[in-house]
Amino acid sequence: MSLPTIDVAGARRLLDQGAVLIDVREADEHARERVVGSLSNPLSRLVPVAPSAGRPVIFHCRSGARTAANAARLAGAAACEAYILEGGLDAWKKAGLPVAVDRGQPLEIMRQVQIVAGSLVLLGVALGIWVAPAFFGLSAFVGAGLAFAGISGWCGMARLLALMPWNRPSRAVAL
Repeated sequence: MSLPTIDVAGARRLLDQGAVLIDVREADEHARERVVGSLSNPLSRLVPVAPSAGRPVIFHCRSGARTAANAARLAGAAACEAYILEGGLDAWKKAGLPVAVDRGQPLEIMRQVQIVAGSLVLLGVALGIWVAPAFFGLSAFVGAGLAFAGISGWCGMARLLALMPWNRPSRAVAL
């Protein structure tokens, strides 16, 4: 079972008629930038959705890829008429529709991982060239960690970064 997609204009019409917009990105992503009025229901902790009065739901992520990849799971979680927003938050913004941005929230954990991992790889290469070849091991270690994270779905660096003081729990509007 899958869900039909809906473009931004169609979604806007349904929302004006009482539909519910559900953001399936992680809470930290939702807290930093979100469609005004959307509810947070992250895929990692997806809870069943049953809006009252038979109102339809529209699921969205940043680009539409995450919702499309999980369409069957989302369909199973929706006990009502449901859609996937084609193009996600990016399409919503491109259409000039309202988006709440809170720059006071920390960057998304995966962006932090990319910044830290990329910086460590560059540092390992620079130190390997100018100080001692043994520093290339730092780049190899980070590369192996990223490969492990991709294969296993568990990222130690993301877990470590999530514990940092700047990554306090967000104030996302949840279901």
